[in-house]
Amino acid sequence: MTSRIILAAAVLLTPRIVVAAGAAPAHHDPVAPFLIALVVVLLAAKLGGELFERIRQPAVLGELIAGVLIGNLDYLFGLDLFTGLRSDSFIDIFARIGVVVLLFEVGLETDLGDMMKVGASSLLVAVLGVAAPMVLGFAVGVALLPEASWNAHVFLGATLAATSVGITARVLKDMGKLHARESRIILGAAVIDDVIGLILLAVVTGLVTAGTVTALGITWIAGVSILFLLGAVLVGGRIAALFASRAARMRVRGMKLITALGFCFAMAWLADVVGLAPIVRAFAAGLVLKEGMFQGFGAAKPLNELLEPLTTLFVPIFFVLMGLQVRLETFSDPRILGLGAAITLVAILGKQICSLGVLERGLDRLTIGVGMVPRGEVGLIFASIGHGLGVLGDALFTSLVFMVIVTTFVTPPALRMTMARYERKRARA
Repeated sequence: MTSRIILAAAVLLTPRIVVAAGAAPAHHDPVAPFLIALVVVLLAAKLGGELFERIRQPAVLGELIAGVLIGNLDYLFGLDLFTGLRSDSFIDIFARIGVVVLLFEVGLETDLGDMMKVGASSLLVAVLGVAAPMVLGFAVGVALLPEASWNAHVFLGATLAATSVGITARVLKDMGKLHARESRIILGAAVIDDVIGLILLAVVTGLVTAGTVTALGITWIAGVSILFLLGAVLVGGRIAALFASRAARMRVRGMKLITALGFCFAMAWLADVVGLAPIVRAFAAGLVLKEGMFQGFGAAKPLNELLEPLTTLFVPIFFVLMGLQVRLETFSDPRILGLGAAITLVAILGKQICSLGVLERGLDRLTIGVGMVPRGEVGLIFASIGHGLGVLGDALFTSLVFMVIVTTFVTPPALRMTMARYERKRARA
């Protein structure tokens, strides 16, 4: 026993002795800093989620606020501990995987037939949800920023037209409401909104960079986007079923999960190749996959259960990182706060107008309007592109970030309240 203790002590002390002798320090694993960063992000996510679930609020809101707090410790308390997480490439990759897995899971829990039944409403909601905020945003820009360029006003309107399905999908999933008709309209409209947003972004970017946009260019973007979505629905399911039947013959463990994830990631990659948002294709991948395709795998768990460990790990990272991007010091300027408040007001109002596109009777239009409110990472992408092109000045860019933050943070509790209110109304009726 004594010899083992001496040997262990020698092993522990050897690196220190070598360094003291002037030799090169021991090798450090480059992944080690990322591991401790991952611990911080996951711990913050779970603590924030736990706190908000205790006060009967969605866990996603706690994850967002946890990200804001740890990202602004330097501003609030002078502790520059975690600001580097904002630009950590590994955390960013994990966050992007998280939102892809989240939308894939939401697609799995969404019935394509049920969504097609509300397809006309989803289309109208999406069109109104793009047109109304864009017009209102342009008007606010002209009224409050008369000195800004016409391109800045157009880019402002385009940013307000965006919708982030990730926030709403997470709240609906946590509430167990993915199968509600309102939820199907929201999710369908969000997918269509993303396609329209892609076209819109290409148009306004072309106006800024080239000064003009050709009809052929717009037609190409629209055609590719629509064809890829139709291909996912009409052809993707058959391809997935074929691969699943072949994979079921393999005896190695985990092939059911790997087959489903492989299909999801391949679809997301194809979306990126043609310029479509990967999260839309991930949602489409989940939409066309059916549990019946995997009968050959025997007694394997359902896909939703197999995905749960992945969603538990990756999804909270995405929402914490969104909170980390918030810089509280940018809101110290009263002018920016006033402009941000005006932009936020029309951003919320514009998405309420989209609820007028619901054709079915007996649905909660307010819930549908609220579900389309969050801009999230999509709004940030629009704003950052405009800022990078020099179209959006610092004040307007910061005001748009303020709008993104508010719409992202108010949606989870507002959605919970509107759905609870409507359920009580139905119960009384």
